[in-house]
Amino acid sequence: MKIKIERKEKPDKPKKQKQIPTIKVGTHKKLTIALWVLLIGSMSFGIYKNFTAIDIHTVHEKEIIEKQVVDTNSIESFVESFSNEYFSWQQSQDSQTNRNERLKNYLTENLQQLNTEMVRSDIPTSSIVNSFQVWGVTQNNENAYDVLFSVGQQITEGENKKNITSTYSVTVYVDETGNMVIIKNPTINSKPQKSNYEPVLSDSDGTVDAVTTEEINSFLDTFFKLYPTATEKELSYYVSNQALDVINKDYVFVELVNSVCTQADNQVTVLVTVKYLDKETKVTQLSQFKLILQKNENWVIIKNN
Repeated sequence: MKIKIERKEKPDKPKKQKQIPTIKVGTHKKLTIALWVLLIGSMSFGIYKNFTAIDIHTVHEKEIIEKQVVDTNSIESFVESFSNEYFSWQQSQDSQTNRNERLKNYLTENLQQLNTEMVRSDIPTSSIVNSFQVWGVTQNNENAYDVLFSVGQQITEGENKKNITSTYSVTVYVDETGNMVIIKNPTINSKPQKSNYEPVLSDSDGTVDAVTTEEINSFLDTFFKLYPTATEKELSYYVSNQALDVINKDYVFVELVNSVCTQADNQVTVLVTVKYLDKETKVTQLSQFKLILQKNENWVIIKNN
C-alpha cells in the first residue's frame, strides 16, 4: 500500500518593504514663537493704521493780504507845513536866506542843494500860500509815501496881484520813529477831475400799486413835516431800529420830489428827495433818502440807506 504524502507549499514570506528614510525635525520652539510674534505684530499694526489712517490731500495755500489802515494825518501835516515854506518867498536877500534855512527842516541835503537857486536874488515877484489841499496819499514801499496835493498862491509883482493854483506830488520818507523827510522834489502833476459817471435813475417797477403809493406818500409827507424838529420820542412813532437820528434843524417842509416805490416781500423801498427851506441860510435844502418801510398796524421806517 502506497501512502501518498502531499506537501503543502509554504506561502511566500512577505517581502519587507523598504522603509523611506525620514528626517525628524524638531519643533524649534524659539523660532516658532518669534514667527507668531511677527505675525501678530504685523496684523496689529495693520489694524492700527486702518483706524488711524490720515487722508492725504493736496493743500492749496491762499495768500490773504490784509489791508492795514495807515494814519496819514501826520504826513499830510508835514507836507502842508513844507508847502507853506517852499511856495512862499519875498524879494529881499535876508528873507530868501531864512527861507532856505527853514527848508532844511524838510528836505534831504541833496534836495537842499537842488533848490538853492529856485528863488533868484533878482526875482521880481513875491508869493504867499493862501490854500492847500491833499488829494491822495499812496504808500509806494514800506517807508515811503507819495502825496498828491494842490497849493494856492497869491503872486505879487509890483502893483499887480493874482491868485494861482497848482498841483504837485512829493515823496515823503517816514522812519521807524515817525520822523519824516522829503526825498522827491515837488513835481508838477494834475488833480483828479470830474468823472463822467451817471447813476441809473430808478423807476417804479409796478410792484406797488397806485393806492399803496399814495398811502406811503401821505405817510412820508406827514413824517418829513415833523422830522426837522422831532424829539426822539416823537420819532419813535414813525421810525424803528434808530433808522433816522434827531437833527434839531429849523427847516420848513416844502414837498416830496420824485418819489419812487418798489416792493420786495412785505417791505417797500422808497427813493425820495425832500425839499426844505432853511430858515437860517434862506436857501432851499434838498435831501435825498433811500428808505425801507414796513407796514404792521401803520407804516414804519425801518432802515435808511
